[in-house]
Amino acid sequence: MNRKQTILLVEDDHRFAHLVQEYLEKEGFEVDLEHRGDAAVSRIIDAPPDLLVLDLMLPGMDGFAICREIRPHYRNPILMLTARDEDIDQIVGLELGADDYITKPIEPRLLLARLRAHLRRTNESSSSLEDNGKSDIRHGRLIIDPHSRSVALDGNSVELTTSEFDLLLILASGAGNTLNRDAILQAWRGIEYDGLDRSVDIAVSRLRRKLNDDVSPPRRIKTVRRRGYLFVPDAWE
Repeated sequence: MNRKQTILLVEDDHRFAHLVQEYLEKEGFEVDLEHRGDAAVSRIIDAPPDLLVLDLMLPGMDGFAICREIRPHYRNPILMLTARDEDIDQIVGLELGADDYITKPIEPRLLLARLRAHLRRTNESSSSLEDNGKSDIRHGRLIIDPHSRSVALDGNSVELTTSEFDLLLILASGAGNTLNRDAILQAWRGIEYDGLDRSVDIAVSRLRRKLNDDVSPPRRIKTVRRRGYLFVPDAWE
């Protein structure tokens, strides 16, 4: 019997949280609830769920602070859930390592679809990418191992989240070619680029910081104006 996928919902609206829990459990998930932000961090780190749904406004510690605290230790998808429909909140959440941002009120079937999409990509990353016999991708001092999902630069391990690793693998697999945002989003998140989505830009910015490429202008993962991103294979020597 397959193990149920686990979701931790951190939400201070008890009624809403229980409604979501009931709905998702009927769809086959195991859903745990936490209503306080300051109690969520230890739960997430001690027993990491397959996916975290994190409200922004919480008692004790807000969703931004939780995301900042757990991201170095938690690699699975984080969906931020909030009633505030402001671009700055979305940008800050993604900068801190969230994988997606959902604004309340949200239609339950849409929430379910987003959860399944993230979990499916995580599962695919853990199976097909690991088991398809791919060898290491090496560019100078950068080594990407699709099997162990590990990255090393200058002999040092680089800690990446699941979505960050997937994005790096997409960029590195197309080394030397400019990939536009639509192609990246399709391969990375399975959605089309709407001209406004900033998730690729923000995730690339995080990758640059972790891969010592946060210079102006970047040398290793270049921005090609009005086109997309270019992974430069010779820049890792």
